[in-house]
Amino acid sequence: MSTIAVFIERRSGAIKRAALEAITAARSHAQRVIALEIGSNEADVLADYGVDEVVSITHALLERYSSQAVAEAIAQWAKSRQVATLFFGATAMGKELAPRVAVLLEAAYVPDCVELTTSERHLEAVRPLYAGKVRATVRPLTERAVYSLRPNMFTARPAEQPSTPERSTFTPTLSQEQCRVVVTDVIRNEGKLDVLEADIVVSGGRGMKGPEHFVLIEELAAVLGGAVGASRAVVDAGWRPHSEQVGQTGKTVSPNLYLACGISGAVQHLAGMSSSKVIAAINKDKDAPIFKVADYGIVGDVFEVIPKLIERIRALKQSSVS
Repeated sequence: MSTIAVFIERRSGAIKRAALEAITAARSHAQRVIALEIGSNEADVLADYGVDEVVSITHALLERYSSQAVAEAIAQWAKSRQVATLFFGATAMGKELAPRVAVLLEAAYVPDCVELTTSERHLEAVRPLYAGKVRATVRPLTERAVYSLRPNMFTARPAEQPSTPERSTFTPTLSQEQCRVVVTDVIRNEGKLDVLEADIVVSGGRGMKGPEHFVLIEELAAVLGGAVGASRAVVDAGWRPHSEQVGQTGKTVSPNLYLACGISGAVQHLAGMSSSKVIAAINKDKDAPIFKVADYGIVGDVFEVIPKLIERIRALKQSSVS
């Protein structure tokens, strides 16, 4: 694979980790890695991750985010440079942009990749199907291919030697017709980790018995330095916001540690977290399906186990400091 272009997603100016993971994956399979950015930004971090070129896509109509316009701009650039392989992080933005770009390029689209292998023409990818029950190996047959990479499946690693990337700009041909829908404002819960970005996710289910008891989940997540997640039943009941929902109809997460508290383990929930590196579960039902996928399990009452876990973790932290 000679060249791979990676879309660089930013939030409040900071590069999302999923983009750095995609760069690291691209370095393993390409002789040249090109970073695609909307607007002009500092390239210091990108240089640390070994990109060979940073392309700033600029246009007055791109000052406000429009998925249609951004996809058109990326597709025009790929055609102008005859780049055949593009990577996106499988974030909310990546899942929106990647298929649009694939359609405009008449390219194969391989979503939610968890493994990549170099083949003769294109990269072969492994992706989960049927709520994670099956893993399929996919080989694109088209001239171009667009991949989205599941977050936390490809570890982001700086290059052994920082690069000095070339800088270039590209101005696409856009019209107001391609900006029919734009993002005017982004409202975030400040101070809260996104479950997609967190290394540790602590999720609660119906076993928490009410929204007032999620203070335990929040406290455990805080002491572990993780994010709070929730099952669909909890979100449907209005106990927690949809942004925290993990599962087939919520977010698919792959943290280093996923701790399920009071979650039975319905197949829809497992589809959203079964690729976590380590899964631990707390449930009073020893036959709960969650224990079939858990690496570690505690059969017990969450209201007894969680406080003891919090106490023990805090004690360990204090002893390590002293």
